[in-house]
Amino acid sequence: MKTAIRAVDIPPRTTPSVYPEPFAARMIGREKHQLGDFFGLHNFGVNLTRLAPGAVSALRHSHTKQDEFIYVLQGCPTLHTNDGASRLEPGMCAGFPAGTGNACNLSNDTDEDVIYLEIGDRTQGDEANYPDDDLQAVQVDGQWLFTRKDGTPYE
Repeated sequence: MKTAIRAVDIPPRTTPSVYPEPFAARMIGREKHQLGDFFGLHNFGVNLTRLAPGAVSALRHSHTKQDEFIYVLQGCPTLHTNDGASRLEPGMCAGFPAGTGNACNLSNDTDEDVIYLEIGDRTQGDEANYPDDDLQAVQVDGQWLFTRKDGTPYE
């Protein structure tokens, strides 16, 4: 295993999304290089993520147990939270403590790629809430189990 490498030389994740359909299709244009996984990190994850024009980072969501942090390297994404939308620029960052219910995501509403780092911890037993979609998620043995808000599974 290497101890140092250019982040862009780590192959991007082959699965575009862990969301079930029809939500996975909404992640077209997002590319993640899973830096933390490449180095075998267990306590937190780090992704170098590229959003093509028109792409989104994720469905707007909040976590019950896991903190999230983003740092914009290139481009000007729009940050969507419970408080509304804010335009970010390179050098800006945002943090989302677990358990606050402040749902977030990024969208690229520009003509240029957006590149940012996303960092999150890997606290077990997390749940994710999606206020804009009929989706909820529970982490079981390190994997996300997605259902509708009434608990019925997606096919």
